[in-house]
Amino acid sequence: MTSTDASPAAGPGAAGAELLALYERMAVIRGTERAAQDLFLAGLVKGTTHLAAGHEAVAVGTAAALRDDDYVFATYRGHHHVIARGASPASCLAELMSRATGLCAAKGGSMHLTKADAGMLGSYAIVGAHLPMAAGAAGSAQLRGSDQVAVAFFGDGATNIGAFHEALNLAAVWRLPVVFVCENNLYMEYTPISAVTAVPRPAADRAASYGLPPVTVDGNDVLAVRETVRGAVDRARDGAGPALVEALTYRHFGHSRTDPATYRPADEVEAWLARDPLVVARDRLAGLGVPPEVTAEVDDRVARLVADAVAEARAAPPPDPAEALTDVWADGSATWRN
Repeated sequence: MTSTDASPAAGPGAAGAELLALYERMAVIRGTERAAQDLFLAGLVKGTTHLAAGHEAVAVGTAAALRDDDYVFATYRGHHHVIARGASPASCLAELMSRATGLCAAKGGSMHLTKADAGMLGSYAIVGAHLPMAAGAAGSAQLRGSDQVAVAFFGDGATNIGAFHEALNLAAVWRLPVVFVCENNLYMEYTPISAVTAVPRPAADRAASYGLPPVTVDGNDVLAVRETVRGAVDRARDGAGPALVEALTYRHFGHSRTDPATYRPADEVEAWLARDPLVVARDRLAGLGVPPEVTAEVDDRVARLVADAVAEARAAPPPDPAEALTDVWADGSATWRN
């Protein structure tokens, strides 16, 4: 996870300090994504970007429930997940800008951020394709007796993909230590999920088909996410099998940088922005007695961190063409399959 300078003395007891640390991680993600947007508009980001502003509590709350050696799989909207698992803002921005210092040495870009040494085993552009992979990673942990858990994040649209049902079915049959976390932001790209799904809760209402309980959580409340996912992870680690968690959240921007999101009703957007995960956390910090100037100090520290990350990424060199074929894998099948 992203390191923080917050200390127990910053708040009235452990609860305030703990939430302050989670708030800082969310603020780092938000600041990094704002920087990514600005760099994209300046023509410095290669390809497109899918921002996750509004989803921070899902990533940070889940990361807080995991061990360092657990596995994480994410979608192409995965900036928040890779930072929550420890990637630096500078390495992420450098990757988006195709710089040699990028997280994947400029070979992944926004949609394929990966940090294998932190168990973050990739962001995947094919909708739902990583869910069976997460089940496979969990199966590996089960066979090795390593006590690890795999977590797969996916959007509401993936619940209508065959791989979602295949992965859940096998995970349930084999009692795999995997937790599937649906980030339900109400829209599958540009289409309301409610318009194309027969049940109101696209993930939770299908859980019973695989013998799993229907679990939902406020995806804008970082503490609620942490506790809900922690319970699911602990049960999976203890051999109780998989879990399916539906986190209700909302993206602040359109599907991608080419989408102005004008299809969303203005009152809906206003209501969800009022429940911004950072606002929810700030309000709770105030309720715990954390002085506003302490939270402001965190915001200032994050702003400096992100500004330094932007400067570092902009100054980084382009990748060496000689490195283009390193860290790639081929098994020769192009030859023998023919």
